[in-house]
Amino acid sequence: MKRIAFSFFFSLFFFLETNAQCAMCRAVLESEDNTAAAEGINNGIVYLMALPYILVAVLFYFVYKKMKS
Repeated sequence: MKRIAFSFFFSLFFFLETNAQCAMCRAVLESEDNTAAAEGINNGIVYLMALPYILVAVLFYFVYKKMKS
């Protein structure tokens, strides 16, 4: 169990690069020369995507802990 939790959190926090843009956002941002805006959009999308998964994982952990005891 500890190995699974460690690998989950390791992969969650130590990813190299994530491109999580929709096709329209990507087309607009690639046509511009401003790469800082593209990085900001990517980071915002990843942040908005990861937060619900973290909350659900924490909820399931507490439910699992409660059911086991």
